[in-house]
Amino acid sequence: CHFGINNFFADNGLDEHEPTGLYFPADFHQFEKCLESIFWDQGIRCIFSTRSKLPEITDKDGKSMFGEGYTFVKGKDDVVREGKDGYVVSFGDALYRSLDAVERLRAEGMDIGLINKCSLNVVDEAVMEKIGNTPFVLVVEPLNKKTGLGIRFGTWLLERGMSPKYSHIGSHKEGSGGLWEHAYHQGYDSASIQAKLKLMAGAKKQKK
Repeated sequence: CHFGINNFFADNGLDEHEPTGLYFPADFHQFEKCLESIFWDQGIRCIFSTRSKLPEITDKDGKSMFGEGYTFVKGKDDVVREGKDGYVVSFGDALYRSLDAVERLRAEGMDIGLINKCSLNVVDEAVMEKIGNTPFVLVVEPLNKKTGLGIRFGTWLLERGMSPKYSHIGSHKEGSGGLWEHAYHQGYDSASIQAKLKLMAGAKKQKK
C-alpha cells in the first residue's frame, strides 16, 4: 500500500519542465474540489486517496470546511485550527486523526494549531511564516517516514531562517494497507499524536 512507496518520486522532473502536482485531499469534499481545479492543468497531476471514505473535516463551529463555499487553490495550505503553542501539519487520512488530537489537547489548555497540506510539494509561504515562528512544528503523515513530507518540511523551514522545534511522524513498519488498525500500528493515531505533542511542548519549555 502507499506506506511502502515513495509517492514524492512522482515529482522527479527538472525545473524547466512542467511542474508535477502532488495532492492528497483531506475528505471527499476537498477531493471533488481539487479534481475540478486541476483536471485541465498541463503536465502530470497525481491525486492520492485512501481506499475508504474519510470523515468530513469541520471548522471550529462544526461546519464543513471543504463543502459549500470552499474553493480549492493550488499550492495553498488550509488553516484548520489557529494556534500559538505550536502547529501540526498533516494531510489525507492522517488529518482527521490529527484534528482529534489537536481538539483534545486544546480542551486541556494547549493552544495547538492544525494545517491541512493538500498540495504536498508546494510551499505556502504565508503558512510557513505563520507556523515557523511558533515554538514547535510536527508533521503527521500516512506516507513512508523516510521518503514523505516530513523529511522535506524541516529543510523548508531552515531555508527560510525558521527554527521551531521540529519532528515528524509517518509510516515505518510492515503492515496490511486499507485497515483502520494501520494508523495505530504505525503510530499516527490520535493518542500517539497527543503523546508526541506533549513531549515536544514539554521539551520546548525545559529548553527555555
